[in-house]
Amino acid sequence: MYESTKYIPAGDRAVIVEFGNGISPEINTKVRNMVKSIDNIGMEGIIGILPTYRSVQIIYDPMVLKYSELINAIKEMEEDIANYSSTDIRIIEIPTIYGGKYGPDIEFVAKYNNLSVEDVIKIHSSTDYLVYMLGFTPGFGYLGGMSERIETPRLEVPRVNIAAGSVGIAGKQTGIYPIDSPGGWQLIGWSPLSLYNPTENPPVLLKAGDYVRFVPIGEVEYLRSIKDGEVYDKD
Repeated sequence: MYESTKYIPAGDRAVIVEFGNGISPEINTKVRNMVKSIDNIGMEGIIGILPTYRSVQIIYDPMVLKYSELINAIKEMEEDIANYSSTDIRIIEIPTIYGGKYGPDIEFVAKYNNLSVEDVIKIHSSTDYLVYMLGFTPGFGYLGGMSERIETPRLEVPRVNIAAGSVGIAGKQTGIYPIDSPGGWQLIGWSPLSLYNPTENPPVLLKAGDYVRFVPIGEVEYLRSIKDGEVYDKD
């Protein structure tokens, strides 16, 4: 965490508000609270807000809002966001089938870390992961908090296509692919829960500040839910 927030101009119509130079829940909380404060104020002239792990990029219309006015408003918001509470935290449960055809790399992950497959599942599903930010593809959450015990490098050769719902590990990160896409993460499982649906509002399930909890389920349980008409959805 910086002692003083940095305000970095980004061209003639954007500024980056940077709170620190690392990945930490404390820094990211300031990022999310700043976004919340800007949303609440609804300041005329602001046309975009892009949160990251440690900063917020604010895009504005210089014909409506002067740079100096924006910076002064941000500084006033900073005094308020320290008082924000975290009572609205959501925990999103992700039903996950681990291993087998659903997670073809889980045995490699286990062997790489001198663990059993059961250990990998237990460790991976025993943590609530903070969603720091969204990106890469629609609805893809950058999750923090994975145990070092299951850290595993990316694939040397990325796969051309990974199915939506695949749960992967790459280095210190874990995540879920919301749509079919290329990728180089080690796949350890798959979830039937949809993270992205362009026909819904909002179209993505996760948002920054949520926590993700992976809940192991078996293939039989999954198939039974389909037969019974049960659906893993946002509700």
